[in-house]
Amino acid sequence: MIEPGNGPSEHLVGAEPVVGSESPAVGPTVLSAPAKLTVSLRIVGVRPDGYHLIDAEMVSLDLADTVVLGPGEGITLSFEPPASGQGGLSIAADADNLVAKALRLVDRQAAVQLIKRIPAGAGLGGGSADAAAVLRWAGYDDLVGAAGLGADVAFCLVNGRARVGGIGEEVTPLPPVERTYTLLIPPFGCSTVAVYRAWDRLGGPRGDNGNDLEAAALDVEPRLAEWRDALQAATGLRPRLAGSGSSWFVEGAFPGDGRLVIPTAST
Repeated sequence: MIEPGNGPSEHLVGAEPVVGSESPAVGPTVLSAPAKLTVSLRIVGVRPDGYHLIDAEMVSLDLADTVVLGPGEGITLSFEPPASGQGGLSIAADADNLVAKALRLVDRQAAVQLIKRIPAGAGLGGGSADAAAVLRWAGYDDLVGAAGLGADVAFCLVNGRARVGGIGEEVTPLPPVERTYTLLIPPFGCSTVAVYRAWDRLGGPRGDNGNDLEAAALDVEPRLAEWRDALQAATGLRPRLAGSGSSWFVEGAFPGDGRLVIPTAST
């Protein structure tokens, strides 16, 4: 989520993990990649290299992609609800995919099937979660290196509930708290890079509802306002933007009309 980046433990089934650059000899390895929700986000500085320093609370959600690793190489994609009907950014199954970058980082090779349930471009960390699942599978636990792939990858490597600082590489676990959130996800995404650039251009505004990127996201994508207002009308609560967008969320369960009711993930 931090410009200029891009922006519960796995469940293993079947074969033993790949060793070195070789592929599994028998059956697939199935990994769970939970979504993350940025509950609060403050921008506390900008480094000389342009990276933004944050102070955020993030939690894992009970919504996850599935990453299936097998013999060979290449990435294939399939989509299941809610990813099949929400979110607005396309996902490339090529060398720029975060999973492909994660495999290169750990010097492994595998054919990867991504079963996507986390909507793309919604601020829920789907690509980061997938990459982190691969890193955990490979036994990789360097948070600085993980954040080098994308700012949310380090948190997704740890999962649970945590305070996140630096450019995403500082992850301090917090006691788990069971919560339920209601999300409304527009059929369009937000570019993390564009939102951070807008935040800079607007003079670094501080958000009055727990997310410093809200004004910048609305500047980049004015359509966000109608989705925010719809969630507020349905719940009676003021929604908060999830990270750089495009999801809006409130705490509590308010089902109906395309809203997603998702509890935090158990760890």
